[in-house]
Amino acid sequence: MPAPTQNSLLDEARKQLPILSRALLNAIQDELEAKAQHFPLQDAWRRLRGSFAFDFECAVLPLIEAAARGEDPIQKRSGSLETLSLVDERQALQDVAIAHVIHVVEEQCKPELHQLGNFFAALRGTARARKNENPLRPGLFAQALLTAFSGVQIEPERRYGLMHVAATPLSQGLLRLYSALCGELRAAELSGLVASHASKLQDKSADLRLFEGRSLNEPATLDGLSRRVEERNSRLQGLANAGAAGQEPVFIKATGPDMLNRLYEQILSDPRLLPPIKGLLGRLQVAVLRLARNDTSLLHRQDHPTWRLLNRVAAHGMAFDSTEDERLKEFLRFMEGELPLLIDSATPSAVLFQNVLSRVEAHLSAQAQERSQGSAQALATLERKELRPQWLELLREQIKAQTAGAPLAPKMSQFLHNTWTQIIVQAMVWHGRDAPEVAQLADWVDLLIDSLHELPDEAARQGLRKKLPPLLATFNAGCDAIKLPEAKREPVLRELMEQHGRLLRGLSALPEALQAQMQAAAAATPPQPMPSPEAQLSRLLEERESRQPDHWSNTKIDRGQLPTVPVQLYDQMTSLESQAAINQWMMGLQVGNWYHLFVQSEWLTAQVAWVSESRQFFLFVGQDPDERHSMTRGAIEKLLANGLITALDETNVVQRAVDTLMQDLNHGA
Repeated sequence: MPAPTQNSLLDEARKQLPILSRALLNAIQDELEAKAQHFPLQDAWRRLRGSFAFDFECAVLPLIEAAARGEDPIQKRSGSLETLSLVDERQALQDVAIAHVIHVVEEQCKPELHQLGNFFAALRGTARARKNENPLRPGLFAQALLTAFSGVQIEPERRYGLMHVAATPLSQGLLRLYSALCGELRAAELSGLVASHASKLQDKSADLRLFEGRSLNEPATLDGLSRRVEERNSRLQGLANAGAAGQEPVFIKATGPDMLNRLYEQILSDPRLLPPIKGLLGRLQVAVLRLARNDTSLLHRQDHPTWRLLNRVAAHGMAFDSTEDERLKEFLRFMEGELPLLIDSATPSAVLFQNVLSRVEAHLSAQAQERSQGSAQALATLERKELRPQWLELLREQIKAQTAGAPLAPKMSQFLHNTWTQIIVQAMVWHGRDAPEVAQLADWVDLLIDSLHELPDEAARQGLRKKLPPLLATFNAGCDAIKLPEAKREPVLRELMEQHGRLLRGLSALPEALQAQMQAAAAATPPQPMPSPEAQLSRLLEERESRQPDHWSNTKIDRGQLPTVPVQLYDQMTSLESQAAINQWMMGLQVGNWYHLFVQSEWLTAQVAWVSESRQFFLFVGQDPDERHSMTRGAIEKLLANGLITALDETNVVQRAVDTLMQDLNHGA
């Protein structure tokens, strides 16, 4: 039997695809009929069922063919400025659904995926089997499943529910497919190769997002560790005084260099740190030991500037896969200039460490902002587009209050409340809310109203004649900005000219009959008072919350495989405690920080490169500078609630060292 190749396995997957799609169709049907809670999904499934198998096959085949050509089968959304778009809550929902499907398949097919991943890595000659390089990885089929469920227009929540239902049937079908492919490897006597290749190496993304034996209780602290060491030493001292025989008691000093050295050993042995970062942290040990002589809080405060500096340096270093990355080298060169300030000081202080930390933060922030160049303006425009509906409503209320009682003719009144507000908002989108162009358009309303007041004498009429050309020029410029057709602006302009003509003849702007009619209508419906800024903000926040789908408050995924944060703090979206935890986490989302998040069917490591003024929109730039993802705050909150985003320093290098020492004490107690 000839040895299998990547293309031969892909060909076999093509042959098995009709069987997989039909089995999946029947299994989804059975699952929906078996459980009453799936009744709300029945109507959506009836609309999809007839073409589901065909749609699923049509979605999978191009992905397999792309893999056979050596391309990445899961195409990423373009990060170019022309096509840059915001990932909102609905799009984040798709990523959450895909993540759930992938997790279920990976749990069901763990041994088979391990073998196939190692086989494909061996064919490429790489030492590490990476999930994203498996051309038949679960993400490919999860993406195809989403595409098949998108063939008919249904509510996003229903599509999410169907993805949830289909996860187990798909995992069972893929188990049969993967088992068949692994059978070919065994028949070709390649089992030894795929079992041993890269067996000692971990997938970095899995290592980052799994809950690695950490208790769901509050993690250990430096202060707690110090107390435990003191208790242990007291107990050992008691045994020594009592003349206990058999072994020499070992003491760890709670506040001296002994414990600090043990802690530092654990920090430097962290497998996530690249050698240059370990070397950098190792050189800082001298300064940390000197500081500990005079600063007793060092071994009791995890928010001490010293530990925060170490955590920040380590977290930034973890963002890189290679020591040859030029950005890592540039960061190391920067740190070379900062280290002497700490190492050469005979008496370093917390203030000195804080000053270095501040410069490190500023440097990383500046680096990240450089990576966002060219995108920031486009993203700011996108943000303002998202705010267009709120701005329109607020402007209409403002102009309504501003023009109350003004002698406006009917067409001009309607024009101001509708078209002119759109013109102002369009300028806000293009130039920014506080731009001079926006101020000019807003001031035009006051100039217009002022031009309609009765003129007592000839001097006032001459003044109006001078005001009319710039008034009309601004009117036309605004209409041109939104390409308002001549047929829609001409009646308004003619009506305005008639009003000005009456004023120049010494008459009122409106005929008495029309003015009386308008006054009677206004008296019948008194104007509503302008809401206060606080009331406007409260209403907008309530509207934003009301747009969140209910399932976000109830759905949980991946509860057995959590990232390195206590997700249960974030998934109860309606509780005050959860909201406070979410807000606190979001405030830590700062330019320069690195995150591990699930976007477009895959985990990626990306840096925050831009945050909008309102903190409602964020730009993430991946390790590849062309990999850009702009996301709304709502989308990030949904990823957070479902365990699909974590900061690289969420469980920091110092915390992991403390946890390890605490476990050592527990085992040796």
